[in-house]
Amino acid sequence: MAKSTAASAPPTPKAGSPTARPKPARTPKAGPAPAPQAAAAPAALPADRLDLIAQGLREKSSAKQAIFRATQAAFTLLRQTSQQLCLELTQKVTADADASVRIECLPINEMEFHIRFSGDLLVFVMHSNIVTFPDDFDLLNTPYVAADFRRRFFGHIMAYNFMADSIRYQRLSDPGYLLGRLLINIDNHYFLEGVQQLELPDHDMSHSPVTAASLRLFVESAMIAAVNNDLIAPPLPEIQRISVKQKLENQQVSRGSKVGFNFTNQSTD
Repeated sequence: MAKSTAASAPPTPKAGSPTARPKPARTPKAGPAPAPQAAAAPAALPADRLDLIAQGLREKSSAKQAIFRATQAAFTLLRQTSQQLCLELTQKVTADADASVRIECLPINEMEFHIRFSGDLLVFVMHSNIVTFPDDFDLLNTPYVAADFRRRFFGHIMAYNFMADSIRYQRLSDPGYLLGRLLINIDNHYFLEGVQQLELPDHDMSHSPVTAASLRLFVESAMIAAVNNDLIAPPLPEIQRISVKQKLENQQVSRGSKVGFNFTNQSTD
């Protein structure tokens, strides 16, 4: 009888036999990790509030930038006009009187310059911020300003008078006096408030563009007011007794002081 050539299958081990092995448990496949929770978005501003902010930026902020640029241009022109005026005065004083009298226009920085003449010092300072005034300020109640709310905002340039030696000797307690305040608006028009000694004519801001001639009048008037405001010696009883501290700090114990100025508001009619 012929033998079969097909391979016979191995016998299946019986349960409990030493060769029987349990099938390993299948590990379930891990699914994709859950996505991290996104941070809660900030609550959006209501559309009407966004509109108010955007409108303020478009109108008020852009207007203030334009006014600042106009004030910068006016201050640059004021400095150039002052330099020319000092040159002309130096030539005139040297030819007509005492060659030792010095008249100087001294640049300090982009927002300040000085004019030093005789014993006086004029300090011109441009403020970096744009300002407005209370509603009862006369200038705001003119038809010109009322026609455009942007004309309610101004750049401003201040002119102060000091004694030149106060700065030279750093006499920190010496006073300075405001001579005038030059206001510049978005139309590049100006309005000038000043002390009575400036003797400036009343003017309507709507017809007062910034020019070299108008700025020169401002500087000339300030110099005249400073020259005519002489030093007054202190009464004798005030200087009879001083402390060592006063002597060391003041350097000059008997020094005069200016009587000051009377400030007046210009009419805006």
